[in-house]
Amino acid sequence: MSRAAQAVIDLSAIEHNFKLAKSLATAAKAIAIVKADAYGHGAVPVAKRLEPLASAFGVACIEEALELREAGIKAPILLLEGFFTADELPIIAGNNFWTALHSEFQVKVIQEAKLSQPINVWPKLDSGMHRLGLTPVELTSVYQQLQASDNVADIVLMSHMACADELDNQMTKKQLAFFDAAVKGLNSEHSIANSAAILALENTHRQWVRSGLMLYGASPFAVPQDWAEQLKPAMNFTTQVIAVKDVVAYETVGYAASFVCRSKRRIATIAIGYADGYDRHIVNGSPIMVAGQKASIAGRVSMDMVTVDVTGLANVVVGSEVELWGDNLAVEEVAKAADTIAYTLFTGVTKRVPRIYVN
Repeated sequence: MSRAAQAVIDLSAIEHNFKLAKSLATAAKAIAIVKADAYGHGAVPVAKRLEPLASAFGVACIEEALELREAGIKAPILLLEGFFTADELPIIAGNNFWTALHSEFQVKVIQEAKLSQPINVWPKLDSGMHRLGLTPVELTSVYQQLQASDNVADIVLMSHMACADELDNQMTKKQLAFFDAAVKGLNSEHSIANSAAILALENTHRQWVRSGLMLYGASPFAVPQDWAEQLKPAMNFTTQVIAVKDVVAYETVGYAASFVCRSKRRIATIAIGYADGYDRHIVNGSPIMVAGQKASIAGRVSMDMVTVDVTGLANVVVGSEVELWGDNLAVEEVAKAADTIAYTLFTGVTKRVPRIYVN
């Protein structure tokens, strides 16, 4: 029998979540973001499930886009970081990839390229994130140059929200006002909304929305939000108990003796660790489900194993199922205990953990 750790991916939940995004932005076309191997859920199976519904897919780089093409995905694919070198452009043109564009250098490369067909480009305005993007003056100049280029087909103007997941943050209003002022007079479609904006900010939907985290059933918000409550978890990350023992009072558990038994405790060891993507920063007292009951982490997460305090829980034996996060324990709750975010936990699940797909 193989090691029990696995990530069961519910493709019907992902489809439900994408349909929710589309229902909230009915006038917009919807891009399914499947970068970083669909946030750890498997880009190819997710894209195959969503292709009949998605107007396009979004990835970080050309390698991720080519993986989808090689798997038979025919829908347009947007390179969210754009291209890095000139030799990518013929590949972009030949595969119906779309490219974000965030520098005048990229414009020059496009103008000078010899392409088999024009490409769709998505110039990105830096509206306040200050990672990638053009200034308003640069955007106007770039837009005019792209319109005049035979190598360019459609143009969509994009930006990215820094604080859309913080519902009361005034940064969002500032970014929107900045974007609207910068694109005034430029006759192109817009794309601004990420998952948080799709769920909570109707005025950001425009002509294109980009659904990422919400596809996988996690809320981008730290507080309850009505539409986020309708999301369905897509990953059930599970393993099994491999040992159970009683530890007397004042003994310690795990590396650095970080958990001290203040009384006699029953400790279960489970087959999971940071080499599987169960974050080492998940600390003593963090929630976990054992045999359908909430338990807590006892001691440090090690490479291949974790110890859990199951004192007082019924029917915990070798072979009992453990849910690390999923239908019964929200990934957001685990992320909070680890002082991180759901994105980190999802994308951190390693290849050592098999993905099992259900419909």
